[in-house]
Amino acid sequence: METKELRAKSGVELKQELESLLRAHFALRMQVATQQSNKTADLGKLRRDIARVKTIVREKAGQA
Repeated sequence: METKELRAKSGVELKQELESLLRAHFALRMQVATQQSNKTADLGKLRRDIARVKTIVREKAGQA
């Protein structure tokens, strides 16, 4: 997910995006823990995406 795309979204859309990323991260963590998946690199990508969304939410809250 690109930062430009995230900055164009509203606060509500960002919160929905964050929620879906957190759910995906949890699901992938459970799959890796139960050895149903070996996509450990995706965990890092999801964590970075979550951090990116949280940063933009915080920036938008500071502007308002």
